[in-house]
Amino acid sequence: MCASPSAIREIMLAAAELNMVNSGEYVFFNIEIFGSMTATKQPPWYSKNDTDERNQKAKEAFTALLQVVAREPEDEEYRQFSEELKELTRTKYNYTYGEDEVVSTFVTAFYDAVLLYAYALNDSIALLGEQQALRQPINGTHLAQLMWGRSFKGITGNVTIDSNGDRISNYSLLDLNPDTGLFEVVANYYYGGGLQFVEGKAIHWAGDRTKAPPDRPTCGFDGSLCPDNSLPGYAILSLVLGVCVVCMGIASIVGYRHYKLEAEINSMTWKVNPNDVLSCNPSRGHRGSFHSMVKRGSQATIYSEDLNSLPGDRQIYIHFGFYKGCKVAIKKINVQNLSLTRSLMLEFKRMKDIQHDHLVRFYGACLDLHPEPFILTEYCPKGSLQDILENETIKLDWMFKISLMHDIVKGMAFLHSTDLHSHGSLKSSNCVVDSRFVLKVTDFGLHQLRRSTDDADIESYAYWQSRFKGFIDANRVCYMRTLVFVELLWTAPELLRDPQCPPAGSQKGDVYSFGIIIQEIVSRQGPFYLGTEEKSPKEIIKLVRDGPGMMDHPFRPKVDESSYEDVNNIMIKCWAEEPADRPDFSGLKTIIRKINKENESGNILDNLLQRMEQYANNLEALVDERTQDYFEEKRKCEELLYQLLPKSVAAQLIMGKSVIAETYDQVTIYFSDIVGFTSISAQSTPMQVVDLLNDLYTCFDSIVENFDVYKVSCGGRLLAIQRTIASKGML
Repeated sequence: MCASPSAIREIMLAAAELNMVNSGEYVFFNIEIFGSMTATKQPPWYSKNDTDERNQKAKEAFTALLQVVAREPEDEEYRQFSEELKELTRTKYNYTYGEDEVVSTFVTAFYDAVLLYAYALNDSIALLGEQQALRQPINGTHLAQLMWGRSFKGITGNVTIDSNGDRISNYSLLDLNPDTGLFEVVANYYYGGGLQFVEGKAIHWAGDRTKAPPDRPTCGFDGSLCPDNSLPGYAILSLVLGVCVVCMGIASIVGYRHYKLEAEINSMTWKVNPNDVLSCNPSRGHRGSFHSMVKRGSQATIYSEDLNSLPGDRQIYIHFGFYKGCKVAIKKINVQNLSLTRSLMLEFKRMKDIQHDHLVRFYGACLDLHPEPFILTEYCPKGSLQDILENETIKLDWMFKISLMHDIVKGMAFLHSTDLHSHGSLKSSNCVVDSRFVLKVTDFGLHQLRRSTDDADIESYAYWQSRFKGFIDANRVCYMRTLVFVELLWTAPELLRDPQCPPAGSQKGDVYSFGIIIQEIVSRQGPFYLGTEEKSPKEIIKLVRDGPGMMDHPFRPKVDESSYEDVNNIMIKCWAEEPADRPDFSGLKTIIRKINKENESGNILDNLLQRMEQYANNLEALVDERTQDYFEEKRKCEELLYQLLPKSVAAQLIMGKSVIAETYDQVTIYFSDIVGFTSISAQSTPMQVVDLLNDLYTCFDSIVENFDVYKVSCGGRLLAIQRTIASKGML
């Protein structure tokens, strides 16, 4: 390029917009003939009339520009010529050079051109002679030919004109220093000596290149060397049509799935015909969800049929029956004016679709008000986890305890991954054990069918009066309030504080409940065991809801430091005050699997047999204990029978034989009486009378034990001794 500085600046800005600078594939050369070395004294990219943003872009664009200028001589003669020229222009032409402004190369070129013309003119005069040269017109062509092929010493150094009339000069190559923003000489070209770089200087290539770009860009100057990756028109049309078809397919699938979902919801496959259920009403034996209230070192067990109507559908015993060949648990629903909305039907469908080894299966529900609404779930005959923990006859080692925890975690991890998202009422009474001793989580979902009770209702006497239609006294109301607070012992503190707590709870709230269940499994002392500290369930709930407060840590159950350390760590993390600090069930499943890796086999049958073996060992120990109790009671009964009846008669009765009356020829009967017993009793206290009779009978028994006799006590004051003489003995 060869143009004015302003034009060069605009060209470089345009090149930057076309990505010809940052790509590093292009280098621009500017032949500087106007300002010569002026470009080295002030930045050519800067324009005071432009914005700072465009000046910065221009500076970046000039990194791809190299300038070629005539080399400036460095001898003393040239310096003196420049000073004289500046002084001449100041005095005669009223122009003052700037402090750093240098003399233009045009001026030095004019000076050398005059010298060259003078040398050619002298040679022409010498060839023609002085007289002829003065009379004859000057031949310009001849004079120009005399300039060719000439060398002489000019002000800019050696001036050489080749045979074609072109001047052979020395040039300098200038590059932009990115630090100073000025152009600096990085190399010089000498005639006959070639290109020589200035020591300590190097070209700064654009695009972060370390060396010069190739002579031709990778894709060519017009991009023709690179394959055309653009799609033809027909391909673009095909692609658009394909995308439309895919979108229509996706929309069709979504629509079909929505239609199928609505069809399944409306089909109500969960609906149960009450005539298909064969109900078995057991005697008031319990499946067992005992309610334990924390006491000093013990727990008070509450057992009442009234708990059937407590909030949360908690039941002490449960009806079971048969439905389509399966043994099911029948749970009554205490609801009135139930509206079968789409959301409720959708929740029924989701409950029906959930199937997992550690979640109780939902078979269906009957919402008919007559005879009574109920739901059917999988029947687990071993009772709840709370019953097992409270049954001291069942021995649980650490392997068994961790297996129970692992079952809960696996069930809850799957439940959290379903559309139900959370349980909302996880507690030990809602963890049941089936006949294979596999723990399963129950009472999840269907929150619209479970009544919620706020604190105002709990404290209201009228509330419980309305619940039981007036057939309840003040003591029973207090009793029911306590039971409801017991139900809240597993509830997370953030849910206790929330006046609009959703019935489904939260996933982090379920993790907190699991922490309380771990404490139950470890201590086997009921929920929220506090050791020697005694607090009512209502006080516990208040302390948990209030948070740390003045205490350094939130109120939690007592941690047994001597128990399994890894289990304690999990328990403490689960009941952390901040929900974000609690782990999720997916992480808990991994942690507990690592703890139980020695006992947890990958074979389902091995796990089942291991649990059944543990259960069988517990049963054997229980049978042995009960057998010893039986023999002890039998011995006591025989001793009592021998005291009441003659030994021969008692022996026959023990062997199960009938006793035949015997006749004896001679018998002796001795009657004894306490003389004045009536008056003695009137003058004595009851304890004195008892002591008198006890001492008298004890003395009498010690005597008759030495003889083959049988005594009969008649009333409180008459003692008869019957002595029968047989053939060889006395009876």
